[in-house]
Amino acid sequence: MILSILSAFISTIGFSILFHVQKKHLLVCGVVGAAGWLVYLIGENKEYSAVLSTFLASLLVTQISYILAKKRRTPITVFLIAGIIPLVPGLPLYRTMYFLMMNNYTLAANYAILTVQIAGSIAGAIVIISLFPLIWRKRSSRN
Repeated sequence: MILSILSAFISTIGFSILFHVQKKHLLVCGVVGAAGWLVYLIGENKEYSAVLSTFLASLLVTQISYILAKKRRTPITVFLIAGIIPLVPGLPLYRTMYFLMMNNYTLAANYAILTVQIAGSIAGAIVIISLFPLIWRKRSSRN
């Protein structure tokens, strides 16, 4: 488990370097990615589905990214995009393509559905956390 979290940390930093994130943010991006992956692994250990585990991890990554963006006065995308990278459903997408090439359309469809569900859970978590400040402002302005 520790090796997996370390791998997520390093891969997040690598992705951040590839996309020219400033050096002062690299370690923080790595921590965000590792934290998201830790939550994903905890969900997997508790036998949650991959979709729910990804959703919970994405909620955490998005919330941390918002906090860090304000604290470091940096666009949220610096932390959010880098932090989400370990959660992107690469293996199910690969398996979808593999089973399409092997003419096993049933398994290809199953993995395609899983890929869309995981990607949708990532997007849904980002939207939910992004809406909280808007809802909070509207409630504050009414009072």
